[in-house]
Amino acid sequence: MDFELSEEQRLLKQSVERLVADRYGFEQRTGYMKEPQGWSRTLWKQYAELGLLGLPFAEKDGGFGGGPVDTMIVMEAFGRALVLEPFLATIVLSGGILRALGNDKQKSELVPKIADGSLILAFAQTERQSRYDLADVVTTAKKDGAGYVLDGTKSLVLNGDSADKLIVSGRISGKQRDKEGIGLFLIDAKTKGVSTRGYQNIDGMRAAEITLSSVKVGPEALIGEPGKAFPTIERVVDEAIAALSAEAVGAMAVMHEVTTDFLKTRRQFGVPIGNFQVLQHAAVDMLMALEQARSMAMLATMMVDEADNVERHKSIAAAKVQIGRSGRFVGKTAVQLHGGIGMTMEYKVGHYFKRAMAIDMLFGDADHHLAMLARTGGLLAAA
Repeated sequence: MDFELSEEQRLLKQSVERLVADRYGFEQRTGYMKEPQGWSRTLWKQYAELGLLGLPFAEKDGGFGGGPVDTMIVMEAFGRALVLEPFLATIVLSGGILRALGNDKQKSELVPKIADGSLILAFAQTERQSRYDLADVVTTAKKDGAGYVLDGTKSLVLNGDSADKLIVSGRISGKQRDKEGIGLFLIDAKTKGVSTRGYQNIDGMRAAEITLSSVKVGPEALIGEPGKAFPTIERVVDEAIAALSAEAVGAMAVMHEVTTDFLKTRRQFGVPIGNFQVLQHAAVDMLMALEQARSMAMLATMMVDEADNVERHKSIAAAKVQIGRSGRFVGKTAVQLHGGIGMTMEYKVGHYFKRAMAIDMLFGDADHHLAMLARTGGLLAAA
C-alpha cells in the first residue's frame, strides 16, 4: 500500500506547518486564548485564504474536494501548535453532517460561508446523562404544524459559545436510548429560547452548555430525514475521532521533540542528563509509543470511508485505544523527564499533556473503546 503523499498533499502540509510555525508560538497562543471568543478571528480568516475551511467539501458546493488524508494533514499540524480555532467543531463535525445530510439549498447557502470563514457552526449532541452513548438523547423535538419545538440541554458543545448556528440533535420519537427517532436541526444561535453558557476547558479550548426552551423551528431547519439521523451521527463522530487521532499525534511529536532537546541541554553532575542510559531508554519508549499512535491514526484515516459500518467503527475504536494509551504515556514521561518545570503553566509541555488527555476523553476514552472492541470480538477476528 502506498503511504506517500501526493504533490498537492505535500504542498498542503508545508503550507499549514509554515503558517502555524510562524503564527502559533506558545506565547502567541496564550494571547489568542485571551481574545473575546478564546481564539483568533484573524487566523481563522487566514485558514480560509489557504483553503483549509473549504477543504473537505465538494467542489460543486463551494469547497475543494479534499478527503480524509487532507484533514489528517491539517489536524496533525494543528496538534503540533495546540491550535485553538474551531476547525473540529465547524469543519469536521458540523461540516460532516452537512456533507452527508444537507440538501442542495442548505449546502449552497452554508458551505461558501463556512469556506470563507464568515460562518461558525457547532454540533450540539452530547447531554449530561449520555456520557459516551451517542443514542442517549432526551432533548425533544415535538412536531408543531409543519415545524418542530425543541426542548432540552446540550453539554460540552465544542465552541458552542462562538457559533453562529447550531446543529442540534433532538428526539422525534422512541425511548431515551433508541437509535431510531433522532433528528438533526439547524438553528440560529440567537433564536428565541436558546441560551448559552460558555467556558474554557482544561486544555484551553472552548465549549458551552446550551439550553433549548420551547425553541420553534420551521421545516427548513431539519437536516436529512426525520428520525433517521443516528447512522450519520455515528459516522461523523468516527470521522472526528480520526481527525483527533491525527491532532494527538502532532501533540505527542512535539512533546517527544521538546523532551529530547531538554535531555541534551539540561546538565547534572557536569554532563547532559541525556547521557544517562535510563533517560535514553525513556526517550526511546516515548518514540515507540508515538509511532504506534501514528500508525493507528493512519489506519483510522484510511477507514473513514469504509462502507462496512462495523469494520469502520472497530478500526476507529482501536485507534482511539492506542491514541489514549500513547498520549498518556508520552505526556506523563515528558513531564517526569522535565522535572518540576514540566508542571508549570509557563512551560508548554504540560499544556500538550492536557490536550492529549482531553482528546482521550472526547467521544469515549481508551477504556470505553477497548471494552467496545472486546464486546465485538476485537479488531482482528480470532483464527
